[in-house]
Amino acid sequence: MAVLISDIKARQVIDSRANPTIETEVELNNGIRAIYAVPSGASKGQREALELRDNDNDYLFSKSVLKAVSNVNNVIKKELILKSPFEQFEIDNLLFEIDGTDNFSNIGANAALSVSMAVMEAASKSLGVELFNYIGGMYSFLMPTPLINIINGGAHSNNNLDLQEFIIVPCGAESFSQAIRMSLEVFHKLKEILDSKNYKTSLGDEGGYSPELNNTKEALEIILDAIFESGYTTDEIKLAVDVASSEFYKDGYYHLKGENKILSSDEMIKYLVDLCQNYPIISVEDGLSQSDIEGWKKLTNEFKDKKILLVGDDLFVTNSEILKQGIKDGIANSVLIKPNQIGTITKTFDCVSLAKIKGYKTIISHRSGETENTAIADISVGLNAGFIKTGSVARGERTAKYNRLLRIEECLGQKAKYLGYELIK
Repeated sequence: MAVLISDIKARQVIDSRANPTIETEVELNNGIRAIYAVPSGASKGQREALELRDNDNDYLFSKSVLKAVSNVNNVIKKELILKSPFEQFEIDNLLFEIDGTDNFSNIGANAALSVSMAVMEAASKSLGVELFNYIGGMYSFLMPTPLINIINGGAHSNNNLDLQEFIIVPCGAESFSQAIRMSLEVFHKLKEILDSKNYKTSLGDEGGYSPELNNTKEALEIILDAIFESGYTTDEIKLAVDVASSEFYKDGYYHLKGENKILSSDEMIKYLVDLCQNYPIISVEDGLSQSDIEGWKKLTNEFKDKKILLVGDDLFVTNSEILKQGIKDGIANSVLIKPNQIGTITKTFDCVSLAKIKGYKTIISHRSGETENTAIADISVGLNAGFIKTGSVARGERTAKYNRLLRIEECLGQKAKYLGYELIK
């Protein structure tokens, strides 16, 4: 008997920021079921595929997704019933045909992705194989180096820090499990240090602490203290930052309110260069605004001889056509991969494939408003992406991904590889 999609049902559920989101359940005629709930970002790229919300001011603060749910249940479902779940490209292309636009502005990228991902997971379950193996087959063996957010700022917190994320990268570990152990030790040590200085240790959107620190350098210094007091060196644990500069770029200038600075593009580049010269930073995400393309060219040229990832998130929005133009322009050297920015899993894979062909590093990423689904963990291994960014080592929606990766590492056994800093050298 051929395995076919027998039912599709969407519903409204809750994400980690207490906002509504869409979840879709796909059932096959062999009884297999799979569910995927879509995450949502706080800071978003201007060219992301459309996240459809109802904008009803009288219901759930205008953030409900009942239109997206209806689009799955009443529009998408009837087109996909009796389709093979193994024809992922056909299904994803059909989702674009149903919508009729290139950014899902009709049915919503959240509706499309919920179906696309649930179909992929159902197909994997139907074959009785792990999702990472379904994605990458026998070539899935590279455990990702985690970029772990331990201090939140910007749009992810309510403190004075302008930069959105302050990150540790346990690139000196010999395995993924050791990387998590190192990160846990630094995370707890950081809390001790913050407590001793009477800083608050409440958690931000992505599970990192959100203390009222004065500026970027103070945040980096206190993280270095936690690394050293945990018994590690900066050869073993490096730093990274998500600047999220589009959030404070206005009228051609970068407004660092926490530091009482207004910087031109050239001054912002110098600011970033100084940070990387004075601290062991190996990754700078969205260092300049998504609309400051000339600045990005200068920034990339400034860092061309440095072993530092210049990561485009808002800049590329997981869109292979936008990435293609960025490669042509010679900007950045790495791309953040977020499936909900583009709307289907096959379009996500297209972007990863292009990046790898052109020598750009790939970082599989969560969103600030996350769900319990762990698919990005499998995607990171299935695609041998090299890096994953899924928040801190606290909060269940974040730890679910890390715990899944620990299980994958155990499943792979001696086949599992962890390259850490070797991925950047």
